[in-house]
Amino acid sequence: MTRYTVKQLARLSGVSVRTLHHYDEIGLLKPAFIGENRYRYYGREELLRLQDIMFHRELGVPLKDIARLLETDERDRADILMEHRAMLAERVKRSRQLLRTIDRTIAELTGAEAMKDKDLYKGFSPEKQAEYEDWLVERFGETMRDWIEKAKAKRAELGPEGLAARIAEGGEASAPLVAAFRRGIDPEDSSNDPLLARHHAWIAAMWDRACPPQAYASLADLYLAYPDFRKEFDKTGEGFIDWLASAMKAYAARLAVD
Repeated sequence: MTRYTVKQLARLSGVSVRTLHHYDEIGLLKPAFIGENRYRYYGREELLRLQDIMFHRELGVPLKDIARLLETDERDRADILMEHRAMLAERVKRSRQLLRTIDRTIAELTGAEAMKDKDLYKGFSPEKQAEYEDWLVERFGETMRDWIEKAKAKRAELGPEGLAARIAEGGEASAPLVAAFRRGIDPEDSSNDPLLARHHAWIAAMWDRACPPQAYASLADLYLAYPDFRKEFDKTGEGFIDWLASAMKAYAARLAVD
């Protein structure tokens, strides 16, 4: 039977080594055994359990609840997978609606098509937004609720067109960073500073307040910690989110010294 080390399993699954270590520490995913070399080794059973964990995470289940679900759910695994499939199919349907909404919004902003007010919000999931907010509060404490409410108020103030424009600005600020990543530039290289300064300024504009170096570095940790961020950022290239987080932290450290 094939056995995988942590690094091999990370490459196979797309889950970071740090996350696998964390799963071991909290008892969510223990290795099959520890070798004499002190390496963790994972077998087929652990691979299947990791798949279950990833399904639950994809569906927004908090880590603290996943272990309980895996231990208490006695249904046949095929039944569980069928349930996951139905939920993911619904998510795909909603994502397609979101894509249509985005395309129509772009068409209106460019003057190609008029859009009815009721169509501006098709496809958005209040449940997904609530899940994200709960995760932020769980990780960063109750003071995060005040930040969330202020962010909502700012989005409402901007309106659909203003928010779309801000998001477009974010894409423009991120594009040079993606290009630097693809060219293989070291994320801690100070030559990235002009690109990061633009990204930093965009973050401050989105927050509608100053973004101190420590807050910018904390945002990098947030990018790394939340699975949906990794999934979205890495669409531009596997490993980009890790590169960006390292670049942001290095830039924040240089700002703090200055």
